[in-house]
Amino acid sequence: MELIFFIIISLAVAAGFFWTVQQMVFHGKWEYFIFFLAAFLPFYITSLSVVYLTTRSPLLVSLFQISKEIIVIIAGVVFVLYHRNIFNYPFRLQSTDWFMLAFIGLTVFFLILPIGQASFINKVLYFKSILIPSLVYMLGRNTDFGDLELKRIFRIIFFIAIAAFLVNLIEHFVLHAHLQQFTGYALFNMAINDIDPVGHYNLTWTFETTNAMKRLGSFFADPLELASSVLMGFAAGLIWFLTTDKNRQWNYLPIMLCCIGSLIFASSRASFAAFFLMVFFIALVFRLYKLISFGFLALLLFVLYVLFLAPEDFYYFVVDTLTFANTSSLGHVIEWGLALDSMVTNPLGIGLAMSGNFGSVSDELRVGGENQFLIYGVQLGWIGMVLYIATLVTGIRNSIYVFNNSDKLNLARMAFVAGTVKAGLLLPLFTANVEIYTYVSWVSWWMVGISISEYSRIKVKKHTHEIVR
Repeated sequence: MELIFFIIISLAVAAGFFWTVQQMVFHGKWEYFIFFLAAFLPFYITSLSVVYLTTRSPLLVSLFQISKEIIVIIAGVVFVLYHRNIFNYPFRLQSTDWFMLAFIGLTVFFLILPIGQASFINKVLYFKSILIPSLVYMLGRNTDFGDLELKRIFRIIFFIAIAAFLVNLIEHFVLHAHLQQFTGYALFNMAINDIDPVGHYNLTWTFETTNAMKRLGSFFADPLELASSVLMGFAAGLIWFLTTDKNRQWNYLPIMLCCIGSLIFASSRASFAAFFLMVFFIALVFRLYKLISFGFLALLLFVLYVLFLAPEDFYYFVVDTLTFANTSSLGHVIEWGLALDSMVTNPLGIGLAMSGNFGSVSDELRVGGENQFLIYGVQLGWIGMVLYIATLVTGIRNSIYVFNNSDKLNLARMAFVAGTVKAGLLLPLFTANVEIYTYVSWVSWWMVGISISEYSRIKVKKHTHEIVR
């Protein structure tokens, strides 16, 4: 059976990769890299697991691993080649651009200088994990998609959201187990990432609560990545629901319900809270006051479910979370304390690859690791953390501005998703290394990039109109 899945995955990834490269290289459509990323990244770890389970070949696994970086690099190279007068390319830097460039510049500084105890190879690998999403943002910043291409992106997001929930249903009602127990996930982790299987399901502790209740991850890397990613599917479904004719808007309700269902199966406390934060954020910023009622109703229904209908293990899971009685919640607090202590002692940072859960960070050197803000703060100092926060805040603010002011409907929809997803992820960023969740991280940074591009166009148009007037 694994051989069949290996053949299907290999053919699908190869076909998608070579089609994308052909479109970029021979037709100059370098922007099409985002189609490959949006379709491949949700299945990334599952694909690697199946490949290793079938072939036992680290080399073949590495080819699948680097395909996502290669596609981004090719897009960047083709962008430069198709703009022969690249230094004359019109580009007005906005606030988000400045903060992003300053953040990357700081990481280059930490890469070159002998700061920290991590090896240079590990620093390079960690630097790559920061650089590639930044390149994705910059490519999005220069993307000029029409309605057709933007609709394709939304269709991919909708497909991922629905497919993830369907796999959750199969896991829960048919397999009565995690999909990862059949894909070679534990074997892949042990052989490639040097992570031994742990927990009641021989995967990692992420796949269960403290009372051993299953947390399902569908075809994503783990339940936390699934929970963060479906926020993007929900936001996309919601904006299409709100901006579509009444006779067709109900087509997008199942997408939102699928996302909520996956959120429940993933049992991620931070993402549950992020979902309600995102709903309230949308309601307040865009004056959709009925959503506040929907949010309170959903919260009330969740409380009633926990009190009267939920299984006993889920009830105590919620109670222990709110009281910080379980080891996971307590672990977050301990990690935050260690990170803050390091930042107070070393306010200028201790170096790359010294914090977080990325593969190049060794356990012996790791300081903190369960808060994205503090992870950057430990490594790059207070300056690095502030630059990252400033990039997020201005990206959210400018995306909201585009949604309110753009005359291009699908670009406005994309800006809505960019702003709301980045706002919704603020809570998971406090409890996880969210930037390693490549699907939601990379795609949402691309969305912010294309939103800032439209933001720049609107500002220039407004400035020109004021001069003429």
